[in-house]
Amino acid sequence: MNLFAEMRVLVTVALDKMITEGQLPQGLSFENVAVEPPRDALHGDMATNAAMVLAKPSRQKPRDIADKLAAHLMQDPRITNADVAGPGFLNLRLAPTVWQGLVKNILEQGTAFGRSSIGAGKRVNVEYVSANPTGPLHVGHTRGAVFGDALAGLLDYAGYEVTREYYVNDGGAQVDVLARSVYLRYLEAHGQEVAFEDGTYPGDYLIPVGQALKDKVGDAFVGKGEQYWLAELREFATEAMMMLIRADLAQLGIKMDRFYSEKSLYGTGRIEAAIEDLRGKGLIYEGYLDPPKGKKPEDWEPREQTLFKSTEHGDDVDRPVMKSDGSWTYFAPDIAYHYDKVNRGYDLLIDVFGADHGGYVKRMKAAVSALSGGTVPLDVKLTQLVKLFKNGEPFKMSKRAGTFVTLRDVVDQVGPDVTRFVMLTRKNDAPLDFDFDKVLEQSRENPVFYVQYAHARVCSVLRKATEVNIEVSDATLSAADLSKLDHQAELAVARKLAEWPRLVEIAARTNEPHRIAFYLYELAADLHGLWNKGHDEPSLRFVQEGDSTTSQAKIALARAVAVVISAGLDILGVKPMDVMR
Repeated sequence: MNLFAEMRVLVTVALDKMITEGQLPQGLSFENVAVEPPRDALHGDMATNAAMVLAKPSRQKPRDIADKLAAHLMQDPRITNADVAGPGFLNLRLAPTVWQGLVKNILEQGTAFGRSSIGAGKRVNVEYVSANPTGPLHVGHTRGAVFGDALAGLLDYAGYEVTREYYVNDGGAQVDVLARSVYLRYLEAHGQEVAFEDGTYPGDYLIPVGQALKDKVGDAFVGKGEQYWLAELREFATEAMMMLIRADLAQLGIKMDRFYSEKSLYGTGRIEAAIEDLRGKGLIYEGYLDPPKGKKPEDWEPREQTLFKSTEHGDDVDRPVMKSDGSWTYFAPDIAYHYDKVNRGYDLLIDVFGADHGGYVKRMKAAVSALSGGTVPLDVKLTQLVKLFKNGEPFKMSKRAGTFVTLRDVVDQVGPDVTRFVMLTRKNDAPLDFDFDKVLEQSRENPVFYVQYAHARVCSVLRKATEVNIEVSDATLSAADLSKLDHQAELAVARKLAEWPRLVEIAARTNEPHRIAFYLYELAADLHGLWNKGHDEPSLRFVQEGDSTTSQAKIALARAVAVVISAGLDILGVKPMDVMR
């Protein structure tokens, strides 16, 4: 039940009648006609821009259209008032029965209320985290992991068939470095003293990997050149790191549908096939690139390379896919990987990258556009850095990884629910300050506490009602006399609930799960506000002593809030609290 969508239908039906009656010309498009919450809640429950967007094509004044439209809309019993404002906006007030019916609908649908069908029949691939398999996930990866997982949850809720995917970068030189670092820990396990040179991975997390290698092969590799062990250790170390990464993700409740190996692209013809596809489209050529702007090295020599005409698909410059020595560039396997995704039949691709990958966005979009013939959009979301604080001061933790703060360090301090919610309290491309004290304090200033407390409050009301023998099952509450929800403060909460289905669709269309967190905070504030009003106005208290009928109506509203909070938190991967500890 999307009230805004229902009211838009009502508006368009009224506009059709105006056309039939000759009040508007034939052939008008209603595509840009919207019904939205008004900027100021005092102006009404909903507002439509219909008169504004139809004025020019109708060659009429917007207020004239709005006046006529208002007359038509007032014939519907759900509309109690239709006021023309400003140049021609139309503000609508709805009958209390509409909001009361909404509460009933929420209780009947449960957490399915707000689910959308905008993604029905569409497949989307969300690639996120994709950290190099060289160590545990750090706090920067944590934000990308949470954002990607929440986005996947949001798109699933909006009706899409979602694949959660991790691209394992196991084909580059960093895996050789990892193997050599594990070898050093292996020698340590044999009692040797070793030195970790610059460029190796000195973190303690490799100590058990070195021991595991010793347990597996004994002293077979001791004193041997890397030609005897490098290939085997690449496999061994990569698998060990991916087990560590999977465990890190599990700490946040994240489970991938697919892990895709970069290594699987080499020696299999997949890179060649992707480049040949582009070549067949006239997008591959041999040529020279200009030196980087403002950075021309003294020893610069232009070299002929194999280039992709990415500029034909929106990029700033053409990009090399093969070096002059015949080896692939880093870009080539990424093209092949996305070629594979396109061929798997997805309708939409989403890549979640760290902020340091900003320069990669245009070339990747160009590649997907070229490979799919412009039929498969790629949305790249960049996640900005996370700064750690304690009591408002920059905070440095003990670093088990040796060089950085890990995901586990954060989760161990505050738990997965707090970590996830707080990571979504800012838009993905905005910097995030993570204060370990702030995120654990029990106050309005802590959004995750504030939302979970609202849910726990409702659960407390349900328990209290049960103690005084008031039946509070959802079936009973949905059948209650909801006409008793007639106070403006109660109807205001219902109005907020009505925004949920619309908000879900907006968030899904823009790939912005932070909108869910923002909405939940606002809904929680409305619930807490209503609770507090009950201190001064006893008639607003959820449990009315000696009046089960009225109590059930008021509890129905509170329970509807809990249902929507539960649905929203589930999208974000956060558990609702029944009791605050």
